[in-house]
Amino acid sequence: MRVHVVSDVHGNAEALARAGDGADALFVLGDLVDFVDYQNPHRGILGRVLGPEVSSRFGEIRTNGAPGELMEFARRAWERVPDPPAVVADAVREQYAELFGAMTAPTWAIPGNVDQPDLWPEFARDGVVDADGRVVEVGGLRVGFVGGAPLPPGVEPRRGGPWKPNMLRFAEFEARAAALGTVDVLCSHVPPAVPDLAYDVVSRRAESSSPGLLDVVVRDRPRASLYGHVHQPLAPRARVGRTECVNVGHFRRTGTPYVLRW
Repeated sequence: MRVHVVSDVHGNAEALARAGDGADALFVLGDLVDFVDYQNPHRGILGRVLGPEVSSRFGEIRTNGAPGELMEFARRAWERVPDPPAVVADAVREQYAELFGAMTAPTWAIPGNVDQPDLWPEFARDGVVDADGRVVEVGGLRVGFVGGAPLPPGVEPRRGGPWKPNMLRFAEFEARAAALGTVDVLCSHVPPAVPDLAYDVVSRRAESSSPGLLDVVVRDRPRASLYGHVHQPLAPRARVGRTECVNVGHFRRTGTPYVLRW
């Protein structure tokens, strides 16, 4: 069995259309949407709707800004757009039409933290399965899928504004991970809570990770734990017991899937 695994597609539909070539199946581990393109500020929803200057500044503040500065900057930037939620939803739908159309069958996909899972049913089709929160049998192995990302404990999801990241309450995310049955392969958007796997050397901070996913790794000892989310990880892989934990890569940049064989 040969499975190709990608994450953090961020609008790269052209490469996604080739990602399943030569594979028996394709796993897509989230972040299909290109909301802010940190390499090309003219791209992404923010750059196309608000302009490259806003997109560039957004990236600068995200890396070096003070607490609360990014949210305030975004609030002011969107004030000049009539009905920002509708504009954002239309832009996401435009990207999803192309991205879901590029997926080859069979594909199992989960949303990442920048995705809008409430829109996914509009793009469902035969052979492309929303696997979030499910355990499915693929090639004789039980594969568990957990999408989205957890907020820090005690932090509530953001309400209002044109963009609602797919960030779940900490307890809710951890419960979804714990609810998985026994798995042979664990697929998620964020990594298990291993510090070197979660740390991004460019943003110079720990990105979202999950103790609950680490508990599944320790509990079930799957042959692999696959994830994305961290674009420039300090450690792209680590072994936890018998489990190989692997960041499958920033597909938007590499265009190359991770290959899993059994």
